[in-house]
Amino acid sequence: MHRLEGALRSYAWGSRTAIAELRGLPVPTAHPEAELWLGAHPADPARVVTDEGERSLLDLVRSEPERQLGRRSVDTFGERLPFLLKLLAAEEPLSLQAHPSADQAREGFARENELGIALGSSIRNYKDDSHKPELVVALSRFDALAGFRDPKRTVELLDAIAVPELQPYAGLIAGQPDSDGLRALFTTWITLPQPVLSALMPRVLDGCVDYLSGSKDGEFVAEIRTALELSEVYPGDAGVLAALLLNRVTLEPGQGLYLAAGNLHAYLHGMAVEIMANSDNVLRGGLTPKHVDVPELLRVLDFDSVDIPVLEAEELPGSAEFMYVSPAPEFCLTRIDLSSNGRAEHRFRTEGPHILLCTAGSVHLRCGSQSLDVEQGSAVWIAAEDPEVSVTATSERAQLFSARVGAPIA
Repeated sequence: MHRLEGALRSYAWGSRTAIAELRGLPVPTAHPEAELWLGAHPADPARVVTDEGERSLLDLVRSEPERQLGRRSVDTFGERLPFLLKLLAAEEPLSLQAHPSADQAREGFARENELGIALGSSIRNYKDDSHKPELVVALSRFDALAGFRDPKRTVELLDAIAVPELQPYAGLIAGQPDSDGLRALFTTWITLPQPVLSALMPRVLDGCVDYLSGSKDGEFVAEIRTALELSEVYPGDAGVLAALLLNRVTLEPGQGLYLAAGNLHAYLHGMAVEIMANSDNVLRGGLTPKHVDVPELLRVLDFDSVDIPVLEAEELPGSAEFMYVSPAPEFCLTRIDLSSNGRAEHRFRTEGPHILLCTAGSVHLRCGSQSLDVEQGSAVWIAAEDPEVSVTATSERAQLFSARVGAPIA
């Protein structure tokens, strides 16, 4: 058991206050803080704090994989930590994006290697050969776009905007309200010539403003307001139009969202804990100045319309632990809620690697002869070889997230 220092990532969409405040550091920060990576991804591994000093978690895992990861994880996923845990703070919207399936990632990574595209190249799509299912759990109110809406509802939304210039596009799905119609409309919008896009966008935005002026309680207020907000951050971006095709989701603290391969999504605003397969493969679809590879994105996207379920954590019987159930074998995320005047202690056996992240209050950890006091914003690495761990609240209320390897595929 060791303290774990995360790798801080600065992106333009990050917050100058959220992550620093959680960690008890001065605000505002000099640069936007977007993500704190707690894992062993080669791009930015966390650091394990030992009596001899700090050491890369990636190096530690590579040096003694079975002791750190356990035999089951090594047999299933190889000598690598199969998940990546993050603390995420979005002050502005992230890009529209999707992640490949396992087969698509392996093929795409091999293809780009064969083409000689450097891993650090701005036009590289595949940084590794892994898929990237992910689960996000809100720490604050958290807004997102996720998955294609029912095409019939999208036709109603486009009609509600009431802009004649939109009608030819709405006709693409009105006449074919299925995945093929969605593919046709999305592909048309994302490939519009700039002069056409520049003429269409102001008319669409005017229609959005008119809708909000006349229908402040209308059924599409959240979706249309989001389009206007996105247009302010990314003026003239075709992703603003694409956002009109997606489900608008709001998570309250403690609620989660699972995103499978091919799901087009964008996180809009808020702070969350995020866990994913240990990958950095992203296919972007707009709302970004970065590379957008339209043919590759279309190959990866799932155009089936879906209702995105909001995940509520399921209480594990007789414990202070709540599980966010997902089909991903690479990871399992649970939340541990403790209070000094209620259930103040929780115990678990490791049976594989764990990363604990304290998101509220403080706790005392005991693992064999070792003990650690852990404050809000701090993380801990627990190796597979470590014995039973006890967690005791040392504040009136304490909350931790526990990341570990998921259940094996049946």
